[in-house]
Amino acid sequence: ARMAESLAAAGASGAVAAPPVTAVAERPERVPLSYAQRRLWFLDRLEGPGAAYNIPVALRLEGELDPAALESALGDVVERHESLRTVFEQVDGDPYQRILPVESALPDLRVEVIDGADVAARVDALARETFDLESEPPLHTTLLEVGPAEHVLVLVVHHIAGDGWSMAPLLRDLSAAYTARLNGEVPGWAPLAVQYADYALWQDGLLADGEGAIPGQLAHWSGVLADLPDVLELPVDRARPARPSHRGGVAPVALPADLHRDLLALARRHDATLFMVLQAALAATLTRMGAGTDIPLGTPVAGRADEALEDLVGFFVNTLVLRTDTSGDPSFADLLGRVRERTLADLEHQDVPFDRLVEVLNPVRSTAHQPLFQVMVALQNNARADLDLPGLSVSEVPFSTGTAKFDLTFVLAEEYGPDGEPLGLGGGLEYAADLFDAETAAALVERLGRVLAAAAADPGARVRDIPLL
Repeated sequence: ARMAESLAAAGASGAVAAPPVTAVAERPERVPLSYAQRRLWFLDRLEGPGAAYNIPVALRLEGELDPAALESALGDVVERHESLRTVFEQVDGDPYQRILPVESALPDLRVEVIDGADVAARVDALARETFDLESEPPLHTTLLEVGPAEHVLVLVVHHIAGDGWSMAPLLRDLSAAYTARLNGEVPGWAPLAVQYADYALWQDGLLADGEGAIPGQLAHWSGVLADLPDVLELPVDRARPARPSHRGGVAPVALPADLHRDLLALARRHDATLFMVLQAALAATLTRMGAGTDIPLGTPVAGRADEALEDLVGFFVNTLVLRTDTSGDPSFADLLGRVRERTLADLEHQDVPFDRLVEVLNPVRSTAHQPLFQVMVALQNNARADLDLPGLSVSEVPFSTGTAKFDLTFVLAEEYGPDGEPLGLGGGLEYAADLFDAETAAALVERLGRVLAAAAADPGARVRDIPLL
């Protein structure tokens, strides 16, 4: 939303927007995968099942729970969202979506009696359970019974069927369905305008059409990302293996309220967004750590430009490659100006699927690293995913998948008080254990914090002069 406000404020225009997804498509015998789904399907075939693309949710439920009503409600949600009852079969190596009938895809809510001391380990184990995408619906459901009035619900969605945004409508629909089932009713929600298969068919048609938005947007990215470095030289502890294990860890990030406030003020003074400040600071930090002056950073965008997609569970998120030029000994303010100009232009061209972009640019391919970028940065501002069940107190249970998709992934979220006052930024740095020790990741977090504090205090300071130690 803040990115959109910045685009409007800057008067950005020029790129032709993709047509909306407004109609239910006529289904062929075999529904194609979206571009993003094809990548995950290919990785699953190449590397075998793994937990790197699991999206877990673990919630503690305190109070009187009706497990039968919960299981029925989960069935209602699976019936409502076709993506949660889709398997991915293939003919002659070409995958397609097979949407299962509701009666053969109803989730079997596993109920396990467990001691409270064992909950954390069991939640982690469930978060890491793999999926057979060819024969198994992409949703696992487990209810841990800790006591008569205490349960932990663990839901795991494979990324091929959902994304971070999807968790809000999933839990919202589960809340409505459970409430209805408690009252002996079926949920009375309005039908969804479209399903994920309609989106996949729309995207397939859009990219097959030589007219419209996509050719111009592809031309933009072909120019912006020309001669991109194959691999960003990061301050690793170990040589990059030929095949990543996807083992990972997380170094926590906690920036205090006063720095949060100062960074927001810095962004306002330079007509930028907080995300742009973070992007500039991360690029500056990596440059100072020896990564060079041409810094490509991946960042996720929701990919739900059409209102018809907002309430769907599905894999819509797209990835943009934001190229940051830190050369020429700029001040932080000058660097932020470069980031702002480049990012606003790139956001106008966000309809091109990342995987289509990789096909067109055809960078050096390797099993050892992600193409186009190896570092991702995200400032989360999705709608909060809350479960609201009658008679139950619901709280989050922490978990760890122990995986990493990229070399480094910085994920931050803002906290605000009841009156809108900044309370700080929290999150974590997910790092590939093949490359980094925990101490190195923690040092990167500390140095990013120092760059941000220095930028807020004196944006006119040269990047090379900002103290890291």
